[in-house]
Parts: sequence; C-alpha cells; structure tokens
Amino acid sequence: MAEPKEMIERCIATLQMVNEDPMVPRNIRKATDETMKILSDGKKQISLRASLALSKIDEVASDSNMPMHIRTKIWEIASALEAIPLS
Repeated sequence: MAEPKEMIERCIATLQMVNEDPMVPRNIRKATDETMKILSDGKKQISLRASLALSKIDEVASDSNMPMHIRTKIWEIASALEAIPLS
C-alpha cells in the first residue's frame, strides 16, 4: 500500500487531468478545483484533507452530466481517499 502522502499526490494529479478535460462540465471542474485545493492544504492533517476532499467529490460523483470516463476517474479518486487511514 502506498503512503498517504503519495496517495494524495496521485489524487491531485488525477484531479488535474479531469480539470483539463474539455468535456467536463463547469460545475464538475469547479468541484475538482476545490478538491485539489483541499488536498494541497499542508496546514491540515492528511486524514482530514482526505475526508474533506471525499465529501466534495461525493457531491458531484452522481452528476448526470458527467462523462462516463470522468465518472470512472472520480470513483478511482474516491477509492484512493477512502483508503487513507484516519490517524
């Protein structure tokens, strides 16, 4: 299993890729941008950042306007964030 910090970095990279996809609706881009900011906030513990980011991702995970390939990426991010231990 990867270290929590490494998992956060992977999530940020995937979110960046989602954000740059021209097929992604604006509201989802906004949510992914906010999620990246949450995950990048070094002032908070990693477990808290993961929890807050997961809440933000859950808000848009079932958006009917989301392309399927992006939905898959969002689910991958959610799974990675859920795997970060709460310590």
